[in-house]
Amino acid sequence: MSTLRSELPFELAPATAHLSACDARLAELIADLAPFEPGIDHTQSPYEALLEAIVYQSISGKAAATILERVKALGGANRAAEPEGTSGSAKRARTLAGTKLDRVSVADARVPTPDEVLKLTKRQLRKAGLSGAKILAMRDLAQKTLAGIVPTHEEALKLSDEELIERLDSVRGIGRWTVEMFLIFRLGRPDVLPIDDLGVQKGWSVAYGKKHMPRPKELLKFGERWRPFRTVASWYLWRAFEKAGYAATNKIRKPRVKVKRKLRLRLKRVKVVAGKIGKKRT
Repeated sequence: MSTLRSELPFELAPATAHLSACDARLAELIADLAPFEPGIDHTQSPYEALLEAIVYQSISGKAAATILERVKALGGANRAAEPEGTSGSAKRARTLAGTKLDRVSVADARVPTPDEVLKLTKRQLRKAGLSGAKILAMRDLAQKTLAGIVPTHEEALKLSDEELIERLDSVRGIGRWTVEMFLIFRLGRPDVLPIDDLGVQKGWSVAYGKKHMPRPKELLKFGERWRPFRTVASWYLWRAFEKAGYAATNKIRKPRVKVKRKLRLRLKRVKVVAGKIGKKRT
C-alpha cells in the first residue's frame, strides 16, 4: 500500500530562517500558520502522478476520485495483486495544488501501466468517466513514458526543474502549472514559484494587503527575494489564502492593467471608430 511520507530533499529550518530574514510579512505567516508539510509520496512515479493529475483536471475532487477508482480497476495487475478482503476504502491526501486538502486517493490499487492504458479501448475509458480530451492525454502520457520522454522517479531526481518542465510539458494535457505541482508535491523541489496559480496570487494579495492580484511577471519579480526557497514561500501564500476564506478572497480584483496598455487600447478604439466614420462619409 502506498503511504504518504514527508522526507524533504532540503533542510526546512534554514529555509524558513532565510524567508523570515528577507521578508517581514512572510516571517509573520511562518510564525502563525501551519508549518510546511507537502506530504510527499516517494513511492509514486512521474507517470502515476501525471495520470492522476489528468483525471483530476477541471472537475471536483470527489468526482475525480470516483473516476480514478474506476480507472485503477481497469489495470490487470491490480486485480491480480489485490489482497483478499480489500475493502477499496479511500484515504484523504493532499491535492497537487496544495490549496485545498480534499483529494482522495484509492488505497489498494495502482493506475494501469502505460502498456495497459494503450490496450484499453476508448469505450472502456469513457465508461470509467473520462472525457475524450483526457483519454487522448492519458494515451499520450503512456506513449511518452514508454518512449522515455517521461522519466522514471530515479531519473527525475537527476533532472533540473527546467529540464523536467520542458519534458513533461510536451505531454498532451500537461502544462507548466501541473509540472510545477509535481515538482513541489512529488519531488519536494525547494525553489518553485507557480506564478500562474490562483491560490498563490490571491494569497500574495492577502499577505501584503493588496486589493488586486499581481500579474504573473510582477509576482515573479517580487519572489526573487525568496530564492532559493520559493516553494516554501508559495506554501505560506496558499495557507494565507485558505485562512482568509472565500468571502474575503473573492473580493480581490484581477490584476491591474498597465497604463500604457490602456492607452494603446483606447487609441485602437479611436482608430476603429474614426475608420467607421470615414467609410460612412465616403
